[in-house]
Amino acid sequence: MLVFIIPLKSPQVSKSWKNVSFLCEKTLKSICNQTNPNFKIIVVCNAKPDISYSHPNVIYLVDNFPIPGVEKGYTKERDRTQKMLTGILYAKKLKDTTHIMLVDADDRVSDRLAEYVSHYPNCPGWFITNGYCYQENSVFIKVMRKAFHHYCGTSNILRKDLYDIDSNDSETRDRLFKAYRHKQLEQTLAAKGIYLESLPFKGAVYIINNGENIYYGIAKKSKISLKSRLLRLKSLLDNRILTPTIKKEFSLLEKL
Repeated sequence: MLVFIIPLKSPQVSKSWKNVSFLCEKTLKSICNQTNPNFKIIVVCNAKPDISYSHPNVIYLVDNFPIPGVEKGYTKERDRTQKMLTGILYAKKLKDTTHIMLVDADDRVSDRLAEYVSHYPNCPGWFITNGYCYQENSVFIKVMRKAFHHYCGTSNILRKDLYDIDSNDSETRDRLFKAYRHKQLEQTLAAKGIYLESLPFKGAVYIINNGENIYYGIAKKSKISLKSRLLRLKSLLDNRILTPTIKKEFSLLEKL
């Protein structure tokens, strides 16, 4: 069974809790659109999102996690990692869990994931190396053909035993922070002689510019080099019309 884990930031650090809740609801609907019902979703949070949507496969782990910026040294990144850790430990204890996927609370996933994973219960896992990038309400969607897993946190599916963690303490949290985030995971596993396969289809949509990108920001540069301009021009060629098929697979149906 594939278990999705969503670390959700708290109302206290949200620009708009209403918007955060709405984005999370859209993510939940996307995951719950799986063609195979054998999956679970664990939302780890300070407070449940303010939504009416419910599904029997969704589990909320609500706790009094420290608030970033209030407790000294407890950053948004650390908050996300603590919630990741809590969710992973819970997922590993579920009876039928084979694989775990971390999902940012504003992204979307393919409806084919649970079905695909169900056929390979012993596989170490997969990187989503190609996917989509999308800005809400646009009629276009951008194809990200390679290294998707270096840009988006919703980008890896890992067999549960490969999360080499078994306790919920600061030392384990720091190890998870340093070694298991999406940008570090490939190197961490390679050092152990473990190499994940690339998922053979586009597995996720990286949602941008929604006002509440849950934990990450994109640095803006005042000056853009010629090389960067050319790369941006090239990237325009990767834009595609958002088709009904893509909308359905990733639940990109509702507008903000």
